[in-house]
Amino acid sequence: MTGFRIGWSILYATLLLAGLAAPSGGANAADDAMTIDVVVPLTGGGAFLGGVQKQIIGETEKIINQDGGVHGKPVRFVFHDDQSSPQTAVQLTNEILAGHPPIVLGSTISALCNAMTPLMSQGPVHWCFSPSVRPVEGGYEFTSQIASRDQQRALLRYFRAKGWTRIALITTTDASGQDADKSYHELLKLPDYADITLVEDTYFNAADVSIAAQIARIAAAKPQVIISWATAAAGATVFRGLVQAGIDLPTAASGSNMTFGQMTEYAAFLPKQLFFGVSAWAARGDPAIDLPPPVLAEQQKFFAMMKGAGLHPDASSDIGWDTERIAVSALNALPPGATAAQLHDHLLKLKGYAGIDGIYDFTKVPQRGLDVSNALVVRWDPAAKDWLPVSKLTGVPLGS
Repeated sequence: MTGFRIGWSILYATLLLAGLAAPSGGANAADDAMTIDVVVPLTGGGAFLGGVQKQIIGETEKIINQDGGVHGKPVRFVFHDDQSSPQTAVQLTNEILAGHPPIVLGSTISALCNAMTPLMSQGPVHWCFSPSVRPVEGGYEFTSQIASRDQQRALLRYFRAKGWTRIALITTTDASGQDADKSYHELLKLPDYADITLVEDTYFNAADVSIAAQIARIAAAKPQVIISWATAAAGATVFRGLVQAGIDLPTAASGSNMTFGQMTEYAAFLPKQLFFGVSAWAARGDPAIDLPPPVLAEQQKFFAMMKGAGLHPDASSDIGWDTERIAVSALNALPPGATAAQLHDHLLKLKGYAGIDGIYDFTKVPQRGLDVSNALVVRWDPAAKDWLPVSKLTGVPLGS
């Protein structure tokens, strides 16, 4: 496979110099479309996220092109499967960069983004889909959704208001899990959470199939609520371990577990009280959650698209809407053929953009545009087979 990729890179570069291949990220001579490269895991452990994002981006592409594309030309999102492998993500990125695109989207998992980012530190704009990455302020990396840290802040605020102040934390030893562990320790030092106690802090390898020892430690600590920050199958390992141990406590999970596919697949062993910190799209028009009218209007478009495509909104699907529409809006605001530097400078100053996750302000929240003021807490309802909001924005419980 490596030999094939190297061979293709050489062939592609030769064709590009000869004028026989169209560079990525520009107008394609064959169909006059502007192509935007998207690196996502379509196979491997991250496929449960990347597959959904490909579907949503494909549907969003139709809406974008109905609205005129970029400067009257259609947009075509071109997908590259990084196979959930950092090495493959790097190989693909190098191939894409040969075309000098103004922007590259993806990948979906923080470890993959972290592998890609050094290649684009001076451009093009790199828009990572993982909320766990921490971009350098003013740099070329941007990231989607509210930060994982803001998901966590909303959850802690909600738990504190409910009187659940004894918390057990279980994370994986990978990049996203350890970032979460660090983040929770930092947050619990803040005055807002001074009365919350971390009674157990344990971790496990994402490949482990049994975590009986860690679950026993959690049970012995007698927490009032459990926080699990583990992706995909590792998240399922925690859910299954809690059920097998007979632990029935409110449980919060990483936003990476907030996919309809996982809720369906894990239905037999999901915690009865399962919470997530999430962006504002999940308010679903609830009048008790005060969303600006432009955000509600954008959400109506999004939910209509999802319904028409027969898709269920979840934490993967909002990435496939806001990020792409912001990027296209920025390209339309710039002259045709805008460079990566022009796009980067425009995005750093962008504010007032209404998306489904809130009003973006990149001057207030560099590289992301959203913060905890755009966060809320939802609970999975197995009967409704949906996530229902239980908090206002910032995590304050509904009814408070």
